[in-house]
Amino acid sequence: MTLLAGFLLFFATVAVMEGVAYVAHRWVMHGRLGWWLHESHHRERSGMFELNDFYAVIFAGPSILLLAGGVRWGWGDWATWTGAGIAAYGAIYFGFHDVIVHRRVAHRIVPRSTYFKRIVQAHRIHHAVETREGTVSFGFIYAPPVEQLKAALAASGRAGIRAPNRVIASEPSEA
Repeated sequence: MTLLAGFLLFFATVAVMEGVAYVAHRWVMHGRLGWWLHESHHRERSGMFELNDFYAVIFAGPSILLLAGGVRWGWGDWATWTGAGIAAYGAIYFGFHDVIVHRRVAHRIVPRSTYFKRIVQAHRIHHAVETREGTVSFGFIYAPPVEQLKAALAASGRAGIRAPNRVIASEPSEA
């Protein structure tokens, strides 16, 4: 396989992984099958890890298998490039999702570009819902316009939407 073909396969794999991630997030993680793991991600986290982190282990499996198959077991260059593309998507996802949006790693990054702001806002809208149903925005490298997401969230009814955090000012004491 030529270097150009390898890079094309790599970038195609990264693009396809956004679709795979959307389908897995929408119909597995928010479905009956996978909600028991993913539910922890829609709740306040206590500690460094949550049950949802097992999905990273699950999704790393195909990448590891393809990389080993391509590099060690003679499956061909296609397996190496595809495994590397899956791993790259995982790294991009980790960077956006865990570092920038959820701040699981301390940093001072402030999303300034329109694209980054939209991704962060779309994911926050996704997390406005604490239940399996009624959630919007399941992809991560691509997010629909925020206005569309807000309209879809409003159209879904208000079931499962997280109550807003309210700061209650203390009453002045009468002396």
